Amino acid sequence: MPGTVLVTGAHGFLGRHLVAELHQRGHQVRALLRPGSGRPFPAAWAVDYHEADLTRPATLAGAADGCAAIIHAAALAQVNPARSPAVWAVNLGGTEAVLQLARTAGVARLVYVGTANVFGFGSQAQPGDETRPYAGQRYGLDYMDSKRAATDLVLHAVAREQLPAVLVHPTFMLGPQDARPTSNALLLELYRGRLPGYPAGGKNYVHVRDVATATVNALTQGRVGESYILGNENLSYRDAFRLMARVLDVPPPRWPLPAALARLYGEICEVKARLTGRPTQLNAAMAAVANDGHYFSPAKARAELGLPQTSIEQAVAEALVWFKTHHYV
Repeated sequence: MPGTVLVTGAHGFLGRHLVAELHQRGHQVRALLRPGSGRPFPAAWAVDYHEADLTRPATLAGAADGCAAIIHAAALAQVNPARSPAVWAVNLGGTEAVLQLARTAGVARLVYVGTANVFGFGSQAQPGDETRPYAGQRYGLDYMDSKRAATDLVLHAVAREQLPAVLVHPTFMLGPQDARPTSNALLLELYRGRLPGYPAGGKNYVHVRDVATATVNALTQGRVGESYILGNENLSYRDAFRLMARVLDVPPPRWPLPAALARLYGEICEVKARLTGRPTQLNAAMAAVANDGHYFSPAKARAELGLPQTSIEQAVAEALVWFKTHHYV
């Protein structure tokens, strides 16, 4: 697809990989960044920058002018505290603002980046897929609820306005260039010996670069109005932590954390947060999520978006090298 591609959330973990992938394929990129984010990409890439706040639509004026496509990857993935108006403002309000940008610019394709958690999860033997109804409302997490609402918003625009949108939904991403860090913070906690036990559940893991590849593929591949789960390996926390610890060359967590104890600890943390006014390491919703097996199948994305399947060992190894190079460890 010729023309400029606007990337929202370009400064984030996935966003950095998206811009790199687009540049490698010869696309001109316009990076939408929060005000004051700087210029994170090499000057030789000739990235065009537009500073804006997704919660203030007026700042987005002209952001997609001349763009052939938009990849909307910006989101607030906050789960602690579980309830936050800011999460809704960014994830739902920001998506509505980007949809309006797409309408005004008349783009040929909008790729919306959601999360696999907007679908029902399954077991390792029968993982969840894009056909399973949302099950995350049980947790009381604004992040999951807002992303489901934003997904519905995009789907409604496709159905009612024939908006040319494709939806991709990553699982838990690992890999290099996680500057904040976000999901890779789990690896740092494990490396520093701060995870003595492992919860009862599990999840699906994927290399962030594979997600970027499939997301850029969605500019020209995939079916309008369809959702695609971008994942790879389904692992229990016990198995995942052992794999990660082996790559990190540290001892794995030794003790299983019973579901009831995890729930109790989450509730205690929540009480402490209310009393002190400061977030704690965990809350009841996070504990409930950790007790469940959030397993998904990426078969549809492999077939229709050419989703690569880089090993999770490689994702962890690359993340460790990046953290060491940038003095996180």
